Formats: sequence, structure tokens, C-alpha cells
Amino acid sequence: MVRIGITGHRDIPGALLGEVRIGIRAEFRGHAGRTPVVEALSCLAAGADQMFADIALDCGVPVTAVIPGMRDYEKSLDGAEALSAYERLLKECAGRVELPFEKSDEEAYLAAGRWIVDHCDRLVAVWDGRPARGTGGTGDIVEYARLSGRPVTVVWRAGVLRA
Repeated sequence: MVRIGITGHRDIPGALLGEVRIGIRAEFRGHAGRTPVVEALSCLAAGADQMFADIALDCGVPVTAVIPGMRDYEKSLDGAEALSAYERLLKECAGRVELPFEKSDEEAYLAAGRWIVDHCDRLVAVWDGRPARGTGGTGDIVEYARLSGRPVTVVWRAGVLRA
């Protein structure tokens, strides 16, 4: 049984959305007939996290939400559309992990990303390959996963890359 986690950018260029969706879906379908995916781990942030959770649910894979900050995470989401998607996805989640941070700040995001890496068997990264733009960003989580020996699949412009 496999648990797949996500890290990724909030803003995915429109020209890449189709490729990214195909790459994520392949991660769930790629395990069919071999080792079943039993859980998807996501912070349900705007962008890659929400897309990943939607695809997991569409593939019949239960999602566990990892919430970085207990009191204000919803406020950190980008706009009404992202908040609405977050609320919808949260209701559909099979589980929820709330990290013990009062505020959703960079420290909380880093902890949430590391929690996902520590609890998954494989990490999907919707990542442009650049360093993180802030502590706890996608680049930091990919680096942590690689240092931890966790397999990482990068889904971006070049398609699907295994690391």
C-alpha cells in the first residue's frame, strides 16, 4: 500500500495545467494493479495541492488534509475561489491532521511539508526546479524529501521526472 504526498506551487502557468493534471493522474493510475494507493496527503492550499486532492478523490483515493495553522489557515488562501475549493475538499477528506501552530506562517508551512514527506511513501512535486521563494516553499520540501531518501516525482514543463 502506498501513500502519496504533494508539494507544489500555488500559481501554475495556464499553459501547463493540462500537463500537470496528466502527470498527477498518472501517479495514481500508475500504481493500479501493482501496489494500491491508499492515501493522498495534502495541505489543500490553492494550486497544486487542491488539484492533487481533486484528482485523488476522482481516482477513489482518500485524502488526508494536513493543516499548518489551527486558527488562520483559511485566511492564507488566495481569494474566494481557493477558499471555496478548500472548504469543499476539507469536507470530502477522510482524515485531518492539525499541526500545533497558532499561525500559518513559513515555520508552519515548512512543518506541514515535512510532515507530509515523513508520512508518505512517494512525493509528487509540482515544481519549477527553482529554490524556494520563502521558507517552507516547494524547493525546501523537495530538498527535504531527497535528503530523507523519499522518492520524488517532479511534474512540470518537462513532463514527469523521477528523482
